[in-house]
Amino acid sequence: MRPDDIFRLAFGQLRVNPLRTVFTLLGIVVSVGFLVAVVAIIQGMNAYVKENIAEAMIGMNTFQVRRLPISLGLFTDDEFRLLQKRPRVDERDAAAVESALPDALAIGLSSGWPTPRSDIIWRNRTLGSVLVFGVTEGYQVVQDYRFTSGRPLSDVDVRERRNVVVLGADVAKDLFDQGNAIDQEVRIAGQRFTVVGVVAPKGRVLGQSFDAFVMIPIPSFESIWGRRQQTVVSVKMRAAEEVGPAMARAQEAMRIARHLRPSERDDFDIGTGEAFIAFWKQLTRVLFAVVPAVVAIGILVGGIVIMNIMLMAVTERTHEIGLRKAVGATSADVRRQFLAESAALAMAGGIFGVLSGSGLALLVSTLSPLPARVTLWSVVLSLVLGAGIGVLFGVYPATRAARLDPITAMRAET
Repeated sequence: MRPDDIFRLAFGQLRVNPLRTVFTLLGIVVSVGFLVAVVAIIQGMNAYVKENIAEAMIGMNTFQVRRLPISLGLFTDDEFRLLQKRPRVDERDAAAVESALPDALAIGLSSGWPTPRSDIIWRNRTLGSVLVFGVTEGYQVVQDYRFTSGRPLSDVDVRERRNVVVLGADVAKDLFDQGNAIDQEVRIAGQRFTVVGVVAPKGRVLGQSFDAFVMIPIPSFESIWGRRQQTVVSVKMRAAEEVGPAMARAQEAMRIARHLRPSERDDFDIGTGEAFIAFWKQLTRVLFAVVPAVVAIGILVGGIVIMNIMLMAVTERTHEIGLRKAVGATSADVRRQFLAESAALAMAGGIFGVLSGSGLALLVSTLSPLPARVTLWSVVLSLVLGAGIGVLFGVYPATRAARLDPITAMRAET
């Protein structure tokens, strides 16, 4: 028989018992659909983190000098205790980095992220637990803040320790509705601050607003919350290709400023948004490690069901097998026929699984901000798995059918 005849007969057999076919395919459909959907969601989450969260937290063409790395969760307890002994990053470190990078577009110092929080009070209105952090003038350039009204914090504000504040868009809206916030007086941690600017909205990421904050000069911040908050030096270069060499120069300047010997390890961390992305991918690898096990169990169950169904088909079609052999079909023809039927079953399950997984990914993408992305490799892997499982678990039934004696088989009840 030609291959097209074999598969035409195989798919014809699937239509003979549609209900049995559906239940046979269920295990493979669920497993393949789960694989495609989970991979699509994880890929979408990775893209979302790269395109939104990392850029919103750190910015474009930028890097940071920090006391502690972003990926603290990847360290052991002993390593974490050593990290905690590192000296804090301060204005002297910022000065050292600035002297090493005269070509930087901006260099700024910030303190407080992601804490502390404070109530912001204006007249009889109070906003609870608003993120407050202290900054220098350059930090606002690094973060590429735009202002809907007023001005950014200036170098004079920082030097003279003025009690002035810049509001995020959400804070300004909640406190003043559509009114003018500039020159209004608000209370932060019991002290009075004059509003000098309102930052343009940056939007929300995974339901978390990047506009619910206030910024004050870093000396004013430290006079309230002290100097033990996490302080970060942020550097913005003019182009992405300048970031790598600039990080190397900043690292050298920091080591010199801290009098570190060549044999001593850095007691600071330098990283870009890629560090956060790498940390996120480390977390998603855990999920990727679980997915194959779940899919393997489902595929195994589906394969066992296919084998049992094909054994039942051999029993039901014993007379047909004997008749085919009597008119000239060889054992190889019968074996190919039953292998094709089991492969067709599994392939059909794989196709429906890909469609259901893609549909679930589309639903997630529609109902959430995650841009779930179906990848070609997951589709190809799913179809290959489906066909492979069909062939693997169809070998025994096909071999059993091929070994039937034609005379004995024709005596079977039709």
